[in-house]
Amino acid sequence: MYQFQFHHLCIQTDCYEQSLAFYQDILGATLLQETPNFHTRDFNTWLQLGDFAIELQTAKAGQPLIQMNKHMNGLAHFCLLTADVTAAVQMIQARGYKKFQTKNQAIIYQVEGSHLAKVIAPEGTIIEIRDSVAL
Repeated sequence: MYQFQFHHLCIQTDCYEQSLAFYQDILGATLLQETPNFHTRDFNTWLQLGDFAIELQTAKAGQPLIQMNKHMNGLAHFCLLTADVTAAVQMIQARGYKKFQTKNQAIIYQVEGSHLAKVIAPEGTIIEIRDSVAL
């Protein structure tokens, strides 16, 4: 059987500077390459987060982006695993970022035996942070 390997996730943003700062300064991603004026986009940028790559890009010229919401087809969120969700949330907050999705007014809650938090990136991408994943 043929097997694929996950390479990257592409995220479009209409607030490039804020999104880039979030992925680098808040989540700790490493900037691999930043390409200005990429196929009518202001920027196309590659970031590394552990074994995971993010391609961050601005919209094509003259094509405004539509805000993501939970009622759209396609990607709803992506998930990062960590050993300690509470420590991860505290680190994100200590770095000055406060935009979290809550459930019953709680930032961290239990789902299927694991702790879970959702941070919302400046462009609207929902990033789930969990300490384990029940399959």
